[in-house]
Amino acid sequence: MQDLAIGNWARESHLSSEHLDSMRDLNRRFLDLADAWAGPLDRGGRAAALGRQVAPLTSVQRAAAASCPYALFDLRFTDDAYWRARLAEAGHLRVADEPCVDEATVDFVRLALFYTWHVASSTAFAAHLLLGMHGTTTAAFRRMTLDNLPALVATEAMNLTARWSDCAVYWTALLDAAARADPKALRRVQLSGLQLAAAAHLPVI
Repeated sequence: MQDLAIGNWARESHLSSEHLDSMRDLNRRFLDLADAWAGPLDRGGRAAALGRQVAPLTSVQRAAAASCPYALFDLRFTDDAYWRARLAEAGHLRVADEPCVDEATVDFVRLALFYTWHVASSTAFAAHLLLGMHGTTTAAFRRMTLDNLPALVATEAMNLTARWSDCAVYWTALLDAAARADPKALRRVQLSGLQLAAAAHLPVI
């Protein structure tokens, strides 16, 4: 039932297998990066706690956890005002002389931003469904040229976090299900992620 629900969501949302495969690959890369957050790239707090949870997982278990049909990482994609302001400056951005974070994070964010630009440019709703971006942010990314992406990387690398980093229940459930090789539990957690994504765009009352 969970597989059917996720499959239906992907088809009804017109998400291509290319988008989903690339999303899962980025998720896997993000989990490998998070592994170091409690070690060589110690970032403390929630990031380090996530790193300690990811570290024991095998390659197969990480791939299972990464198979969500949405991003497990975040670059403030739900912050429409922030991104509209950043992208409005796109023609004036310059590549920073010295990255403020480690090279592994910079490399990941470079890939993530290129993917973001690609999905924003290719479909109407993929960036919203996969990354949680607002429509106006997506439109701003669509107008940006590829040449402007490198200048965003160093500064935006400082904003990289786990998606829903304040929801420890989600992350514990996801990584535990992957560690136990429990596909039914994993699909339930994936569905709960879709609910968290939807709730992020509900109006505040």
